[in-house]
Amino acid sequence: MRTWGASPQAPDNSVSCIDPFEDATLRQIVRITGGGHRIRIRVSNEYGTAPLTIGAARVALTDTDDTLQHGSGHAVTFSGRSAATVPVGAPILSDPIDLRTADLSRLTISLHLPGRVDTATCHGTFHALGWLIPGDATALTSPPADAAPLPAQALITAVEVQPEAPTQAIAVIGDSRVDGMGSTPGTDRRWTDRLAERLAARGGQALCVVNQGISGNRMLNDGIGTAALARFDRDILATPGLGHVVIAVGNDLVFSFAPHTEETAGLLSMFPGTPVGVDDIIAAHLQLVARARAHGVKAHAATIAPYGSSELYSAEGDKAREEVNTWIRTSDTFDGILDFDAVWRDPADSTHIRSDLHMGDHLHGNDAGYAALAESIDLSLFN
Repeated sequence: MRTWGASPQAPDNSVSCIDPFEDATLRQIVRITGGGHRIRIRVSNEYGTAPLTIGAARVALTDTDDTLQHGSGHAVTFSGRSAATVPVGAPILSDPIDLRTADLSRLTISLHLPGRVDTATCHGTFHALGWLIPGDATALTSPPADAAPLPAQALITAVEVQPEAPTQAIAVIGDSRVDGMGSTPGTDRRWTDRLAERLAARGGQALCVVNQGISGNRMLNDGIGTAALARFDRDILATPGLGHVVIAVGNDLVFSFAPHTEETAGLLSMFPGTPVGVDDIIAAHLQLVARARAHGVKAHAATIAPYGSSELYSAEGDKAREEVNTWIRTSDTFDGILDFDAVWRDPADSTHIRSDLHMGDHLHGNDAGYAALAESIDLSLFN
């Protein structure tokens, strides 16, 4: 059962990842959503340019001050060995680790990489906590003074858990509003994090929430990250224990209709490809729904929230957004609707996000904005 995930990306100019390094430890903190009595860790070299050597790895439960809980540390092995080599283009899954975890536990995962790493598969994100430490620091209880902050999630792409009771996963495919741009880094305040908290507090059917958002991601064209239609099988349908998918990708129309100005030229150059329209986005949704249901998975969709006054806004793009939202609400295509547009739009001007719910750019949420999205979700959709 997948309890945490981060979609892997190539470390290119669009992703702030880590510079080449050698003989260092990557120490990263992740918060899982559902607990259990055994875990496995997935490490990816899918975008690497050379085999990746893991010299040692450890995992431990983490306290609120980011130090390790006493006695919770466990060595991580791969096929019975403490060291492993991950081929170019491949992931590796650890052996099962006997570590009992509660819902919403925080884990510190440390990987010592003795060789030189020029290209680390990563996930450009705004919420992760991680450090790069010289040498083998896998046994340290806290980061040393010479630890350098990591600008991205690196190499670790999933945590699997063996739960105590039957559990399903909710996997969310999306863009920066899913990945949590604008939320406070290191505090797990994306709407998916808040949803996991609500589900854990509710009790009943155990559910994990797996965030597979990529900031800047689009459905039909690559740009920042592989297009959603192309990565759907890897990032969503291959999720162990998958029961539900939420589709929340709104960037295609934003970038297709964005005004080309001196201010937007640099950003828009990162998003090549033919502009798309309403019919293209509807067809893409239908494809994802069909592929999900072929795997016995329920498919839900989020409406696209407004973005008036952002530098990417255009009246034509907003009109297309409204047409797609109307189709999402009325087409009877989906098992459930998450009407994020209704939650965020300003009652005085439906083209804008309420001023108290965005980070200041009129495009992305703040902590309150993402909390409002999570609170609006009908939990019975996931029964």
